[in-house]
This record gives sequence, structure tokens and C-alpha cells, in this order.
Amino acid sequence: MTALTTLLTDLQDGILTITLNRPDRLNAWTGTMQLELRDVVIAAGNNADVRCIVVTGAGRGFCAGADMNTLQGIQEGEARAESASDTIDKSAFPNAPGPDITEQYAGRFSYMYACPKPIIAAINGPCAGIGLAFALYADLRFAAEDAKFTTAFAQRGLIAEHGMSWILPRLVGEPNALDILMTARVFLGPEAEEMGLVNKALPQDDLMGHVTEVATHLAKNVSPRSIAVMKRQVRAAYTQSFDEALAIADAEMKASFETFDFKEGVASFVERRPAAFKGE
Repeated sequence: MTALTTLLTDLQDGILTITLNRPDRLNAWTGTMQLELRDVVIAAGNNADVRCIVVTGAGRGFCAGADMNTLQGIQEGEARAESASDTIDKSAFPNAPGPDITEQYAGRFSYMYACPKPIIAAINGPCAGIGLAFALYADLRFAAEDAKFTTAFAQRGLIAEHGMSWILPRLVGEPNALDILMTARVFLGPEAEEMGLVNKALPQDDLMGHVTEVATHLAKNVSPRSIAVMKRQVRAAYTQSFDEALAIADAEMKASFETFDFKEGVASFVERRPAAFKGE
């Protein structure tokens, strides 16, 4: 992988922290950031040393939305940069367990759903537009209480991009989804928690400590294989009947009985010791 220009990465104790690194622009989104982030997450998803991924922002922002230079270029008639790499196929995560969801989810952030590792968004500041769209694809979201959220699209003459019209109602319900999409109003972390947009809002000084605690638990105390399968089960179920979801669960449960992690999970419980899961 070539040197990163818009991101910082740090791997410690199985937790890969990815920091959006354009603090002078509140980490505004660019095409380069989009491609670098995708490549880093896919590499992490295939790296056995990575058990959990955390994404946050440098400085006082998470991601303030699309860089205005990009939006101005589109306004002036420049072609919008869409990449063939916006969508993924099975080859992105060839060894990931669980049901395949590549046919159900296409688009710019489909790799987030397909990645077998849990992804946590640590929203430390302003989170707007495409920055919010990206955060919605994370598995868990924690925010600073003073973090400002806005969909922003309606105030720019745009629409609900990147599947937000599908994701938001499933997370916060239709009334809340239509409210924050149509008004493009600004709201803070506690309201984001109340409506279910984030798992929890915390004081700014407590945010990363809490995220690290959750990430450490995911990295050390639960089976990576179980997480990967359950993550895909949940996303696959959005477009399945109950019978289809049940059939997949039955097949995946049978497969799990043959794994190292199942045997280790039972043995560690019986022997009253911490489990040493391998993700196998």
C-alpha cells in the first residue's frame, strides 16, 4: 500500500485506530480519503492481527462532509468522480465466514458491511453529510456530547445519498429520519443517542476511553469468527424472510460446532479461564 496522505493508522493490542487526518478542514471528505479508507479497512479485514477497527477524526472534528472544493467543482460542471472500486465483490474478503452479502449491498460503503471485523465510529466532533453517511455503516457509534450532527443535503440542494434513505429509518424510525433529512438541522450527541443514531453519547474527555474499553472487549473476550458471522447475519436479514434467516442461522450454527473458537469457548468456561480465541 502506498503512503497514506489523508489518514493516520495505529495498531495496538488488536485494535486498529484509523484517524481521518485533515484537521484544518475538519476532516472534510475527498476522493483520496475515500479510496485510502476503503483500502485500509479491506486490508484490516483480512489481517488476523486486527480484531477491531476504530475510526475517529483528528483535531476537533470527525468529518464535516464533502470538501467544498469538490462540491464547487461539481457545480461548475466537472464530472463527479465515481470509481469502479466503490463496489466490492467476494474477492475483497475471501476468507470471511458467514453469509455472503455482496449481492445485497452495493455502493460506496458496502465494504463496511462486508468487513468481517467490528467497526466502531468514535464521533469526536462535527459529523455532516457524507461523513454522517459513512458513520452509519459502522457497526457501533459513540459520540461526544458536544458533537454536532447534520445530514446537510437539503441545504445544498442534494438528496439522501449513499443509501441513507434506507439506513436511517431502520436506525432511528421514519419520523426521525424524515426530520433530520428534510430539515438538515443541527443536533447534538445526546439527541443522537435518544433517537438511536449512536449507541451512547459521552463527555468529550470520556469518549475515547469508553471506545477503547469496548474495542478491547471485542478484541480480547469474544470470538472473532462469531462476530464476523453475526455481523453478516444481521445485514443479510434486512432483505430476508424469517424462514430464510432461520435457515442461515441453522447452517451457521452447525458450522460453528466444528470450529476452534467453539471448542475454546466451551473449554475456557469449564476451566474458568480467559478464552484464547483465534477466529478459526
